[in-house]
Amino acid sequence: MLEIVAQAVINGLLIGGIYALVSIGVTLIFGVVKIVNFAQGEFVMIGMYVTFFLATQLGMDPIVSLVVSMPLLFLIGVGVQHFLIRRVLGLNDLPQIFLTFALSLLILNVALMLLTPNYRTLHTSYSDAALHLGGLTVPVAKLIAFGVAMLLSAILWVFLHTTDLGRAMRAASQNRDVAQLMGINPHRVFAVALGIALALAGAAGSLLMPFYPAYPMVGQVFVLMAFVAVVLGTLGNVVGALVASLLMGIAESLGIQFIGADSGLIVVFLLLLITLAVKPSGLAARS
Repeated sequence: MLEIVAQAVINGLLIGGIYALVSIGVTLIFGVVKIVNFAQGEFVMIGMYVTFFLATQLGMDPIVSLVVSMPLLFLIGVGVQHFLIRRVLGLNDLPQIFLTFALSLLILNVALMLLTPNYRTLHTSYSDAALHLGGLTVPVAKLIAFGVAMLLSAILWVFLHTTDLGRAMRAASQNRDVAQLMGINPHRVFAVALGIALALAGAAGSLLMPFYPAYPMVGQVFVLMAFVAVVLGTLGNVVGALVASLLMGIAESLGIQFIGADSGLIVVFLLLLITLAVKPSGLAARS
């Protein structure tokens, strides 16, 4: 029994790392720009397709494709901020919600039209490889994805806490008006925040491809989990989103292992309901 639980925890942690990249992007946008990005999952999907075509057309390994998918999604994020989101920042919440929701639907339907609903998969030299530690099995592809996800999360934390631009982003997230009075350019900060968030989504897409199929609606799964993690970890808290994502991955895996193959999401949402009932502001909120 202990071995089964340990295996489920390992599986949950590995997929939780991917959830973390998506949820950190969502909470970064909300924390800095104060807008909920419903299209974050679609940018994960774009990252997956970019990786797929780089692998099939140029023979590029999915991990190596990070050097393309992340800068590309960063530039897209800057463009989305400049041409779309900045137009609605002075308005109330409804135009902001409808904007990102409409962007999500647009990207999804364009993908369905151009790419068809067919599943696309990649098989790499490490897709089926696994490490065997005692009676435990650790899939190499998921382990690599988890390691890179944690590395990117650590780099983001260092960036936010040690660089001038990172401190400016944190200042803008705490009080936009005061930050602007201190000489911080909010549009520059917001563009960088959107760029980083979408770059993380692109990274998640690249890391998923060795073991997860790409299809136009794939982002819906991950953005749903991201929003749960953002609420669990406290809105706008990057570290909280990371920890909550890992906990969700473990909860989902344990649910699948001990309740049933379709029960993972049930356990995750039960965890969300319990957290909201006990601590509505989230696990990382200060008392």
